[in-house]
Amino acid sequence: MPRLTPGLLSTARSAFHQALLAGPLTKTSEGVLSIADEGNTRSQRLSAHIASRLGAVRTAKKRPGQTLGDEFEALVAIFLQNTFLKLDHLRPGTWNIVHSPGAIAQFEQYMHLASLMALVREHPEVEASLGGDYLIKPDIVISRQPEPDSVLNKVGVIVDSVAPARAPLRQTNNAHPLLHASISCKWTLRSDRSQNSRTEALNLIRNRKGRVPHAVVVTAEPLPSRLASIALGTGDLDCVYHFALPELLEACENEHDTDALKVLIDGKRLRDIADLPLDLAI
Repeated sequence: MPRLTPGLLSTARSAFHQALLAGPLTKTSEGVLSIADEGNTRSQRLSAHIASRLGAVRTAKKRPGQTLGDEFEALVAIFLQNTFLKLDHLRPGTWNIVHSPGAIAQFEQYMHLASLMALVREHPEVEASLGGDYLIKPDIVISRQPEPDSVLNKVGVIVDSVAPARAPLRQTNNAHPLLHASISCKWTLRSDRSQNSRTEALNLIRNRKGRVPHAVVVTAEPLPSRLASIALGTGDLDCVYHFALPELLEACENEHDTDALKVLIDGKRLRDIADLPLDLAI
């Protein structure tokens, strides 16, 4: 059987890994990977196996986690730009993918939050009553622009001067982008701060007026137990996506300990980053 030409998602995945190797994925002079926990030998072993499958890892001085996380976010955004935006035959529309977009009040489903923020700025004393749940600032967003009537009527007269009068996808009804997905990026899952992805996802659900956007997490964390801490359960996050899931599974197989990882995979709570663009096209 002839070997198929590598597809877009495989090619983009490889390019993503090469960009990581040229950027945040490094090792110290002692051989500890930048995704590994220095105090956890299994984390170090799994990380080393993953890296060995991705390519040559540069030796570099350890850098702050925030810096590594910012670089990871930027590369995930580029991966999505190189993949999701090529799927317009599956999900037509005018799409934008933005890294560090700021607060979500700019999007149609959350515009009402701008009034809350203005109220808090004018009357700081009310913040204790309102709480801060509305202050959602995703790492990456995918949004869709509302469509002009010329596009909506491309295959026939779908809209007219009477109806629909309020559907936000119609440009004459709404000039603001529609939030399609919120992507949280976590270089590792080493602290309770990783749980803020769940909180943000729940707040996206609670605070929206309209459809719920996709809410996902992308991470390079090597330890299955830490992946489980954010991936298990349903109702908030769509799914968690690992930057190198087949390589992590192989690393666990080498240690004859795949049970925890397979629970997440078989339970549809953990997928590879190559799965993400198609999942976002749903």
